Amino acid sequence: MAKILVTGAAGFIGFHLTQSLLERGDEVVGLDNLNNYYDVTLKKARLEQLSSQANFSFHLLDLGDREGITQLFAQSGFEKVVNLAAQAGVRYSVKNPYAYVDSNLVGFVNILEGCRHNNIEHLVFASSSSVYGANKKIPFSVHDNVDHPMSLYAASKKANELMAHSYSNLYGLPTTGLRFFTVYGPWGRPDMALFLFTKAILEGKPINVFNYGKMKRDFTYIDDIIEGVIRVIDHVAQSNPNWSGHSPDSATSYAPYRNYNIGNNQPIELMDFIEVLENCLGIKAEKNLLPIQPGDVPVTYADVDALVQDVGFKPNTSIEVGIERFVHWYRSYYKV
Repeated sequence: MAKILVTGAAGFIGFHLTQSLLERGDEVVGLDNLNNYYDVTLKKARLEQLSSQANFSFHLLDLGDREGITQLFAQSGFEKVVNLAAQAGVRYSVKNPYAYVDSNLVGFVNILEGCRHNNIEHLVFASSSSVYGANKKIPFSVHDNVDHPMSLYAASKKANELMAHSYSNLYGLPTTGLRFFTVYGPWGRPDMALFLFTKAILEGKPINVFNYGKMKRDFTYIDDIIEGVIRVIDHVAQSNPNWSGHSPDSATSYAPYRNYNIGNNQPIELMDFIEVLENCLGIKAEKNLLPIQPGDVPVTYADVDALVQDVGFKPNTSIEVGIERFVHWYRSYYKV
């Protein structure tokens, strides 16, 4: 078992990943800045779930703190790093672009430098399905070009992939990027659709349904995300001996570098998603049908062939099962 740094450990995915790593016997050092992008109380409640475990320690630290990150790496002896800390949200990036530069670009350089100087065996980092941007060919493949982002958030995630590749090339650092597709489940983010819809419906308030309900998302349950991440952590990125600069493959490289999609491989129309939620809650929603918002894409759909081929896993939790589990958690946590 390994000593692993998980950044964003108080976040939705970071919390679940840390739990699973601890359960299998790894030692986990968690890092988070506990910013107020959404309810800090929820982040602290997640940390309380982790704090009682002997193999877990936590550092309140911002990725942008170069000196703090340098000291943490030098003192802690990590073997592997999973970088999940980032400024999230497509729509928020339209309003507050500098937050994405500070966290997703400057902060990621600090992580890369920490890995470079401390012999890290494998850096796994969160990318996003948002990198596919204006691509129309579906399902989205990791082998496709992704040079037309539709938001600064997406651009920052594409930049992370490019930055990681440069360190794999220059220093032989094995890096793997994970393009997550619309993650949902218990302990989820309050700014995400399922959380917003559930809260509003239970309070008898209308829900905002963008693109008039015609959005399609590859909704991916958190347990599937975590299973994929853990398998990738253990599958250290290697060079592709067949990679050619004459027909470059963006998912692999001559350097020890990989990209994978982790998605349910089954896009669901937003109206169908809402109907399942209504059935779980036993309440019909009042819907405000609105146009698509700036930066949003109408459809996401993951080709997961590379993930299946390399680590033998394909997400498969249905929205009926996943939404029911979320609703059960929400009612319990908020005592509704």
